[in-house]
Amino acid sequence: MKRRNFVRRTALAGLGLASSSVVSLARRANFLPNKVPAQAITSGEQQHWFGYYDKWQVDPSGRYALGNQVDLFFRSPTPEDTLKMGLIDLENNNTWTEIGQSSAWGWQQGCMLQWVPGSSEEVIWNARRGDARSENTFVSIICNINTGQRRILPHPVYTLSPDGKTGFGIDFARLQFFRPGYGYATSDKSVPRKAPADTGIYRLDLQTGEKQLVLSYAQVAQIDRPLGSVADNYHWVNHLLVNPAGNRLIFLNRSRPYPTPEEYRKETGKSLRGDDLYVTRAITVNTDGSDLYALNDSGMFSHFIWNGDDALCAWAKPEVARPGLAPLEAGSPEGSDQAAFYVFQDRSKQYEIVCEEAMTVNGHNTYVPHTNNEWILNDTYPQGDERMQELYLYHVPSQRKVVLGRFHEPAKFKGEWRCDLHPRCNQQGTKVYFDSTHEGSKRQMYEINIEEIIRA
Repeated sequence: MKRRNFVRRTALAGLGLASSSVVSLARRANFLPNKVPAQAITSGEQQHWFGYYDKWQVDPSGRYALGNQVDLFFRSPTPEDTLKMGLIDLENNNTWTEIGQSSAWGWQQGCMLQWVPGSSEEVIWNARRGDARSENTFVSIICNINTGQRRILPHPVYTLSPDGKTGFGIDFARLQFFRPGYGYATSDKSVPRKAPADTGIYRLDLQTGEKQLVLSYAQVAQIDRPLGSVADNYHWVNHLLVNPAGNRLIFLNRSRPYPTPEEYRKETGKSLRGDDLYVTRAITVNTDGSDLYALNDSGMFSHFIWNGDDALCAWAKPEVARPGLAPLEAGSPEGSDQAAFYVFQDRSKQYEIVCEEAMTVNGHNTYVPHTNNEWILNDTYPQGDERMQELYLYHVPSQRKVVLGRFHEPAKFKGEWRCDLHPRCNQQGTKVYFDSTHEGSKRQMYEINIEEIIRA
């Protein structure tokens, strides 16, 4: 993808750059480096963060933001570690009001705290009950922030349908065993079964609490894989997300032949690192469990967001033509296994690369609301010796990249307890919120107003 001639004197006038500087800047970079002030919305001795990037943190009015609060420590949470959830009044000095507590949480996604889509009163989070020995230990709680009234549902949720009526969940104890930091700790340390038929992805009626199994781990394990069967592996799923229409679900199926990397090393004498920690498959399915499709089987499929109802933008490697495999469909670029951001058409092998020159590394990508998917919000993991995380916007039609800031992450925030920026917008698409450790060496949340950039 060639860079378009979008760098103009008018675009850079606000930076006070001379003509020669414009040329120099254009040669150095493929983006317009804007510096936008970031305002902290939390502070204090405790650390605060929200978690993942694909959930509503801010209510429909734009006034109230949700957040998690916990003491500063660097280890996996135990069933005894309590997370506090709060409501932040963005129009009243960022006043924090506690709304609940949970001991079912992880560093990367918290307790799935979020506004119920379409509601200005109800929020939901996952919690724990009982002795923490099975997935039945976990529940979800819907709380009305105006009345304080709560409804306890008998199962936890991972993601919600856009109409706010249905949740989709998994076995969070299983997820924690295979992918620490994303599931919830239990006192049961036994190795889970490879691919059980009685549990998997389920749908949960948010009114009645009725649970229905959509897809079992056994079914997922049996999905045909031309590159080699993974049917006998240990399987788990995560990163569930429903499309805007509410009829299609994507998830990542990950598996490996041994339950842990340590067991693999013990049995084979080899170490698993990076992408080899597991086999990754991106799979889509109707929300009733029908029309199952292996969208991507390259082994590299990471962060993603729906682009409308029938396509996804994801950091991934495409499937390429290989000897013995069926030819790719028309419109698919052959011969490239480059990791990049692509738009994948659901239920097909068609895809196209996007933002090739400006979005060059993996990040947590979403589309800014009310921009017709023309603006992408994204970040990076810590880069270089200075461990700087970049936060930026990207305008797809003009190929314009606007850097909102670069934020240092101390080296002690690593592995399971790293603090990704996980940027997310308010529902109006006018402000960005993110988690960061660049001040005070603890997690806090920040706000950036992007309205002038988006509306320009």
